[in-house]
Amino acid sequence: WPDVAREGQLEAWQDAAEHTDLKWERAFAKAERVRAGVRRLFADPDAPVALAGNTHELVLRFLSALPLGARPKLATADGEFHTLRRQLGRLAEEGIEVVRLPARPVETLAERLAAEASGASAVLVSAVLFEDSRIVPELPALAAACEDADVELLVDAYHALGCLPFTVAGLERAWIVGGGYKYLQLGEGNCFLRLPPQADERRPAITGWFAEFDELHAAHEPGATEYPRGSMRFAGSTYDPTSHYRAARVLDFFEEEGLTPERLRESYLQQTTLLADRFDELDLQDVTRDRGTPLSAFGGFIALESERAEELSRRLLDEGVVTDSRGRYLRLGPAPYHSDEQLESAVEQLGRVAS
Repeated sequence: WPDVAREGQLEAWQDAAEHTDLKWERAFAKAERVRAGVRRLFADPDAPVALAGNTHELVLRFLSALPLGARPKLATADGEFHTLRRQLGRLAEEGIEVVRLPARPVETLAERLAAEASGASAVLVSAVLFEDSRIVPELPALAAACEDADVELLVDAYHALGCLPFTVAGLERAWIVGGGYKYLQLGEGNCFLRLPPQADERRPAITGWFAEFDELHAAHEPGATEYPRGSMRFAGSTYDPTSHYRAARVLDFFEEEGLTPERLRESYLQQTTLLADRFDELDLQDVTRDRGTPLSAFGGFIALESERAEELSRRLLDEGVVTDSRGRYLRLGPAPYHSDEQLESAVEQLGRVAS
């Protein structure tokens, strides 16, 4: 986290100590600052944005708003993060038809998903694959196919936001979910769902009482569940607002420093290129990378392929180099606060532990 995140943490504590239950007006202002930051990232200034502590909450609300009774089919890929992988797998056990296409070749993934859209309630796909950092191309074409088939499209942009420009151009009717734990440096508890225009036609079955926060004093008839329009339609319930205080400070910091998506993309490409060049110089036999695809087709990290990926990640940690592994992929994730010397040192350590 940037240093200003600590100021946000302390501000949240101070507001709670001074104002107790009256703190919520201030907390809601922080939440709105988070929404404004999300809109800025998407270049979508008027979009309603639902917030939650994690993407799973938001995906559940989205799924609960689909006509799964009439169209019990969902189409996705086998390269999705565990939030979707596990939840959709469990729904399949309950009788929902889950069509899970191979994520690779990624060049044809959008086209293949579009072919499965007919009869589905939704198509769910990532903008950047979490295992190997490949950017999924042709999402606007997939969005158009989903619209023609009257099917909802959910795009997981978690691994896109903060390391490359990602706007709603061509995805105006898509639901876009993401979070601030990775490249945005917002920390935990800052996830969001950008709602498309047709969201006001949906009634999520999983719904929190914050969705009627402005009407709490009205009479409520049993069985008559009303929904507001806009971002609160997919709201949850009472939450710890500290994460929003922190995120508001970090978003301000990013703007003050000119850390736009375009500037960050330039930085990440420079860093992943450096990592790739230094790795190639190692000439390892059982650790490889995709050299046939330009680095511009990847997101913010380098994925190295090895049967020893998990072992190498553990051994690197013993040497003070923090990486992670996903299956056979060892992921090296730089960040704006890393120097070239640190990245070069990390690759040198990889050469030592892999030999």
